[in-house]
Amino acid sequence: MKIQIITLFPDMLKGVVNNSMIWKAQDKKIVDISLIELREYGLGKRKTVDDTPYGGGDGMLLKPEPVFGAVEYAKSVDPDAMVILPTPRGDQYKQSTAKKLAKSNQGLIILCPRYEGYDERITSIVDGQYCVGNYVLTGGEIPAMIILDSVVRLLPGVLGGAESAELESFQADDKTIEYPQYTRPEEFRGMKVPETLLNGNHAEINKWRQKHQK
Repeated sequence: MKIQIITLFPDMLKGVVNNSMIWKAQDKKIVDISLIELREYGLGKRKTVDDTPYGGGDGMLLKPEPVFGAVEYAKSVDPDAMVILPTPRGDQYKQSTAKKLAKSNQGLIILCPRYEGYDERITSIVDGQYCVGNYVLTGGEIPAMIILDSVVRLLPGVLGGAESAELESFQADDKTIEYPQYTRPEEFRGMKVPETLLNGNHAEINKWRQKHQK
C-alpha cells in the first residue's frame, strides 16, 4: 500500500513515520509512505500557499493552486489513490473506516489543512472527508497521523498475531470496548488477577471476557 501525506510541516510527521510499527511496516515493504511538502508547490519567489478569504474575516486560507499541484504530483505517482481531507465537516472517522481503507486496493493521499481552512474548490479533488473528533486542531497533521496509524496497523503482516487486529476494541460495531487484561505478577500491591483467568478453563475465560467487555 502506498500512502502520501501532503503537509506544510513534514517534520511533525517524521517521528511517527520513522518509529514503531509504522517503521516496521515500511521495513517489511508492506507500506510505502511519502511526505510531500506543500510549500514546494507555492506560488512566486516566496512560495506562497495562503491568502485572505473573500468576504473578509480572520485568518488565512490555503490557496487552491499549491494544493492542486501537490495532489496532481501525488496522483502521477499513484493514479488510483484516494484523496482524503481531515475536516470538521467530514464523516466521523471510526474503526470501520480504518478497516475499509486498509482493505481497499487503493493507495491514500492525505491532505493536511492549515491556518483558518482552505479554499472550498479544493474539495473538488477530494474523495473522502473525515472528522477525527469534535474538537479543533491547528492543522491536519495530527488527524493524518491518526489515519496513518489506524490504517497501517490493520495491514496484513504488520501486527504480531494473526488475530491481533480483530480481538480488540471497536472491531464489531465501532462501539464495543475490549475486556480488561492482566499479566504477571498475579498480585500487585494488593490487586489480584481474577481467578477465572488463572484456572486454564478456556470456556470460562471466554465467558468472563464477554461479560466484561463494554
